[in-house]
Amino acid sequence: MTDLRRLPHLAALRAFEAAARHQNFSRAADEIHVTHGAISHQVRALEEELGVALFARHGKRLAITPEGEQFAAVLRKALGEIAVAAEALAASSKQKRLTITALPSFAARWLAPRIGRFIELHPELEVILQSSNHLVDFTREAVDVGIRFGGGVYPGLVVEKVMGDYYYPVASPDFNGGKLPTTLHALAGSPLLRSDLEPWVPWFRAAGLDFREPTGGLVFEDSSMLVRAAAEGHGIALARHAIALAELESGELVRLFDVAVPCPQSYYLVCTPGALQKPQVQAFRAWLIEEVAKVKQPL
Repeated sequence: MTDLRRLPHLAALRAFEAAARHQNFSRAADEIHVTHGAISHQVRALEEELGVALFARHGKRLAITPEGEQFAAVLRKALGEIAVAAEALAASSKQKRLTITALPSFAARWLAPRIGRFIELHPELEVILQSSNHLVDFTREAVDVGIRFGGGVYPGLVVEKVMGDYYYPVASPDFNGGKLPTTLHALAGSPLLRSDLEPWVPWFRAAGLDFREPTGGLVFEDSSMLVRAAAEGHGIALARHAIALAELESGELVRLFDVAVPCPQSYYLVCTPGALQKPQVQAFRAWLIEEVAKVKQPL
C-alpha cells in the first residue's frame, strides 16, 4: 500500500500542473490566485523533493522536461478525478435540500402549519421555506420551487394550478360585544376592514347589495395582517379562505353569511423545467396536491 504521508504537498502539485499546462509561471499564478514567485518557489521545492528537473530554464524562458511532461500527465488525470468526485459529492449534498418560496401570508398561515408533515415523510431533506412578496428569479436565485398567487402566466417556468380560493366576511365572535350582524344590510353600519387585494364590491354584488367600496380607516396590504386584525376584534374582514382557515378552525374567527365569491387569482406551483426533474421537487409537488385535497371548500 502506498504511504500517503510521502505524497508531495498538494499546493506544489497544483502549482506544477498549472505551470506545465500553461508553460508559463505567470499564467499559472493568475489561474490559482497566487504570485509568480509563489509558483516558482513551489515548483523548485517539488523538484528538490523529487530529485528531478521538471522544467529546463533558459533565462526567463521555460521548457518542460520529458520527465516533467510525463509527471504532469499523471498528475492532471489524478486531479481531474478528484475534481469530478468533489462535484458529484457537492451535487449529492444539494439533492438533500429543498428551497420553497411563497407569499408571506400563504407561507405563514397555510404552508408553515402543514410543512412538518412533509418533513416527517422526508427526514433526509433540509427544507428551507422563504417568504417574499417579490417574484423570485429562478435562474439566478437558489430556489427550487415557488407557490404563487396570481393569474398563472409565468413565462419560462413550469406552471401548475394547485388550488383556487374564495373570500367571504369573517369576524371575531367577541366583535361588538358578541352582537354580530345577522342580516346583510346590517353590514352598512359595521366597521369593514379593507385590503387592496380583496375589494368588497364583488362580494357586495354577489350578496345582492348595492353598496359602494368602503372608504377611510386602515387599509392592509398583507392578507395575514387583515385576518389578525379581525381576530382581535377591530372589525369585519373580507378574508380569503386559505388565509383565515387556521383562525376559523380555532374559533378566533367566525364566518358571516353563506355567500362566498371565487377569487380571480389562484395558487400555482412554479419551477424551472430542470428543477421539476429533482426528486425532492417531485416529492413536494405530490405532497402539496394531497394536502390541498384535504382542505374543505367553503361552497
